[in-house]
Amino acid sequence: MFDAPFDDLAILIAIVAFLIAIKATSQATELRRRLNSLEAMLYAQRQVQPPPLMPTPAPEAPATIAAEPPPLAPETEPAPPLVAEQVAPPPLEPSTDNVAPPPVPAAEPGFEERLGTRWVVWIGGLALALGGFFMVRYSIEAGLVGPGVRVFLGGLFALALLGAGEWTRRKESISTIAALPIANIPAILTAAGTAVAFATVYAAYALYDFLVPATAFVLLGIVAMGTLAAALLHGPALAGLGVVGAFATPVLVSSGKPDYWALYIYLAIVTAASFGLARIRLWRWLAVTTIVFAVLWVFPGLDTGELQVAAHAFHVIAGFVLAALLVVCGFMFGPTTEDGQIEPVSSSALGAYLFGAMLIVLSSAHADLALIAFTLLVAATLFVAWRAEAAVGALGAAAATVFIVFAEWAVRANPDMLVLPGGPMPGITPTATDSAVTLHLVMAAIFAAGFGIAGFLAQGRSNSAIIPVVWSAAGVATPIAILVALYARIAHLDRSIPFAILAVLLAAAFGFATETLTRRETRPGLAISTALFATGTLGALALALTFALEKGWLTIALALMSLGTAWIAMQRSIPFLRWLAAIFAGIVTARVGYDPRIVGDAVGTTPIFNWLLWGYGLPAASFWAATTFLRRRGDDAPQRMVEAAAILFTALLAFMQVRHLATGGDMIAAPSLLEAGLQVCVSLAMAIGLERLRLRSHSIVHNVGAVVLTAIAGFISVFGLLFLENPLIWHIDVGGAVFNLLLLCYALPAVLMLLLAYAVVGARGKVYANTIAGAALVFALVYLTLEIRRFYHGPFLTSGETTGAEQYTYSIGWLAFGVVLLGIGITVNSERARLASAAVIALTILKAFVIDMSTLTGVYRALSFICLGIVLVAIGWLYQRILFRRQVPPPAPQAGS
Repeated sequence: MFDAPFDDLAILIAIVAFLIAIKATSQATELRRRLNSLEAMLYAQRQVQPPPLMPTPAPEAPATIAAEPPPLAPETEPAPPLVAEQVAPPPLEPSTDNVAPPPVPAAEPGFEERLGTRWVVWIGGLALALGGFFMVRYSIEAGLVGPGVRVFLGGLFALALLGAGEWTRRKESISTIAALPIANIPAILTAAGTAVAFATVYAAYALYDFLVPATAFVLLGIVAMGTLAAALLHGPALAGLGVVGAFATPVLVSSGKPDYWALYIYLAIVTAASFGLARIRLWRWLAVTTIVFAVLWVFPGLDTGELQVAAHAFHVIAGFVLAALLVVCGFMFGPTTEDGQIEPVSSSALGAYLFGAMLIVLSSAHADLALIAFTLLVAATLFVAWRAEAAVGALGAAAATVFIVFAEWAVRANPDMLVLPGGPMPGITPTATDSAVTLHLVMAAIFAAGFGIAGFLAQGRSNSAIIPVVWSAAGVATPIAILVALYARIAHLDRSIPFAILAVLLAAAFGFATETLTRRETRPGLAISTALFATGTLGALALALTFALEKGWLTIALALMSLGTAWIAMQRSIPFLRWLAAIFAGIVTARVGYDPRIVGDAVGTTPIFNWLLWGYGLPAASFWAATTFLRRRGDDAPQRMVEAAAILFTALLAFMQVRHLATGGDMIAAPSLLEAGLQVCVSLAMAIGLERLRLRSHSIVHNVGAVVLTAIAGFISVFGLLFLENPLIWHIDVGGAVFNLLLLCYALPAVLMLLLAYAVVGARGKVYANTIAGAALVFALVYLTLEIRRFYHGPFLTSGETTGAEQYTYSIGWLAFGVVLLGIGITVNSERARLASAAVIALTILKAFVIDMSTLTGVYRALSFICLGIVLVAIGWLYQRILFRRQVPPPAPQAGS
């Protein structure tokens, strides 16, 4: 039916299948050897055990002739007869003469044994198959015999191998010799015979045109089915070869026009035989292999111009039905399994055919017949999973495929949703391809009701916790996913009151399920299922707000959902609700990371009262309130996550408002000195607040948040204010003489740094506090220096030359600043202020001897050093008389006084 890529494909398939099956044969024989050894040991132990002995009367004491009767014997009783002295026989002991000793367990086979009993036989079987192939090839190349004779000899060789395999099998079956841990010779001979049969039929068809495609197809199918049947007698080696040959047969047979109906009817027969064999012999690997090959056969017809939907639908439906009947454990004819367990093969078998049905729907552009077939399979999955708990895992595959179908339908009609937020390129408009909306709406209603109702009714039916949890998860996630897909397809992600109403109704249904389950008695998995339905309630409400409000309100709606979830978690002791509040906070954070402006360019130009206030302020307030509710039941990971979101959104609100104010509403403009100064002030102010708050809350989030904000302030201070936006380096207008940018960007940060340093004294390390205090001193000195330069140069500090008077003013200003610090240190008895004074004065001294001495001339140089000397002497006097005043001892009394 399909063109073969090359002539030797049959040979390669046979060899690969042969090698794959060898491992299965080895494992089977090894297990049989171990089982026989265990049975022999148990039998020997039963033979060694002695039979239970009958209780014997205790031997009487030896009597003597001169024995006298007992003195107190009653007179009415006759005297015991006098007997001669007797000796009791010794007690019986079990005889071990005829009992064989227990057999010694057989040792593991060594290299030589493996080589002689296994590997040689396997290689011999492979050599037989290859010999037949090569003999045919040699006869072709040498022209020894004609094509008809070649095919005839190949068939005879195949029959000979098959006959030898059956003969050796029967010889082994009537032999009284126990099975040995050796290779399965009958199976290997039969496998070689079937491989030669495959090659012979294929050669007759492909090489010599002796057979028409239909005849070759039938003969190859007969060989494959016969191989599967022989596997009942010869083991897994033939099963592997048969299933590979059966599914490879359509590839080997070419046809001008593929007939998918004939192909899929043939594959249905092969699948039924393979599943039946797997069920009889309980070969899980055979069932899995069959499923993989069957699903792979869905792909060849998907990329054709005319997709035969009916034939493809028949293929997946037939495979699904056969898997449900023969593979799914605990359902119809499937194997048995323990209750309450999800069996992987049972679930994956149904999921694989659902995947195939989904591919047909997508490839056919959502044709009606494909949609109907897909709906039937999803409904059948729910039914099978309801009856057999082993297939409950297929619910996840069903929910996923349903969402993919509806999501692809939405994108197919709205391809512009795949374009980035910037929109499509100019001149390119998306072309929407429509399909049946009514049928999709009917399907959506069936799926949403089916999953939701089944998920609710499944609670309490199982003694295992995982079963009801899977049902509830599918029952909650599927309706919400379908609603989102329909909203994207029909409302095009725009505001829609009808969809908001549907979301509210869905939330009401989930809320009813939550309250009903809360009142039930405790059952396995009930708590998690209740939490999942509560999650669905809050998620549907969030969708309702999203559908009803403009796109900028989505962030606010999700933040309010986090607050509502935290409040419900306080009222209902459901642990998962706390995590749900954290999840909503994470979604809001991710949403802001996608577009920090929240509403794009429509932020507004009004300072403070703009979209940033609502987009960041309301989420921040919601998270702070949610933190309060969550803290009442403990300080755990979800509470800390929401608390971190509260701090993050508070900081983002301040930072974004500062940027909006500094740039006049242009959120993508370049940064400026004003923005850098305000960002530093805001960061320091929030760090001070968190330092005070953490002393009461003892929260690690407050602790880390304070450190992070302090680090942000330090980073902007060093790289922004001192380098990138420094007006002494760049041409920047600082403004007026006193009330200017210097006061805002250097003096105010210095004050806030000083307050932060005092806030962390005793609460953090001494080095941490001293570092912040040192930064405050540096910024205060920078402000003084820049303000003096502003006095001499005007608003642009980079213009003009530095005069001697300006240099002298720097020295006087620094010296005065040091004296003021010293006075403060003496007044409030602050060692830190006095040390800061010493640092400033030392810097002034350094400037006087390094800069003033070389640059100043005339009176300015003299005045600089005179003032410096006077101040230094005065400082020394203060230290001697006030700080470190020594008491003079009274004079010693004179002698004789």
